Amino acid sequence: MASSDRAAEQPAWISGEKRRPRVLLLGFGGREAVAQEAERLRPVIEHHAEIVGFDLEFSQDLSAIDADIAVVLGGDGSILRAANQMGARQIPVVGVNLGKLGFLADLLPNDFLAVFADICAGKCRVVQHLMLSCQVLRGGNILHDELGLNEMAILAGPPFSMLNVDLYVDAELATTYSCDGLIISTPVGSTAHNLSAGGPILRKSLQAFVILPISPHTLTVRPVVDSAEQIYEAVVRQPNETTSVVVDGRTLCNLTAEDRVRVTRAEPTFQLVEVHGRNYYRTLREKLGWGGDLQKRMNNQ
Repeated sequence: MASSDRAAEQPAWISGEKRRPRVLLLGFGGREAVAQEAERLRPVIEHHAEIVGFDLEFSQDLSAIDADIAVVLGGDGSILRAANQMGARQIPVVGVNLGKLGFLADLLPNDFLAVFADICAGKCRVVQHLMLSCQVLRGGNILHDELGLNEMAILAGPPFSMLNVDLYVDAELATTYSCDGLIISTPVGSTAHNLSAGGPILRKSLQAFVILPISPHTLTVRPVVDSAEQIYEAVVRQPNETTSVVVDGRTLCNLTAEDRVRVTRAEPTFQLVEVHGRNYYRTLREKLGWGGDLQKRMNNQ
């Protein structure tokens, strides 16, 4: 299988046809700031590109729209929804941050205005990132099949008693966790729920998953980083009444003891447009507030 750690030397919308790129403009219009920025940025986008889809409700079927770039207004949550909306037909995403941290939505609106012409001219790169496929199986039948960008999480739910979760890797029992839940995260999702629960940060281009028990009963149990080429399956022996499977914030179902949750590498990859001057450690430094010279920061206050 081809690696997802590939940066396109030239974006696909740059061709001998010299045509303008076709753009999807997406976001959650229920937030006033998103609707306002969509109106402000739209003339600039139309000056350099052709808008072939406009959806501020995440309601359209994007699979039938032939587009080159998706400009997503909002935060990382909006990008997760856009990735889910695109399904198997992922196109390069430019994230415009109107949220808080914005690990994926890295450009502020004025930054976007400054670089969009360069993006349309191909002065950028498109980096493909690992996505996961989550299936819930019962008796050999697939009940749910969901594409995810961040993570799959098994959450205990009320009455919040501890779970015993059997983890299988390539059909062999790896371990049994006594815990409040289990997260299997992509590198993109490593700075989301995984990080909040004490997991490690993975470079976004790595081809690996993080397996992280939530609040394990045994203190020596630690997160594991393993290859994305394996098949990971989890079985909850005695789930609580509302123990559930959640993918990127979307609840798939409540689990029974007969269910098996399978996580594998997805065939589609998430494609993120990266512009010059932005890099991985700069993003971590700015978004996580890494201190650097603490004395210098204190003097500047």
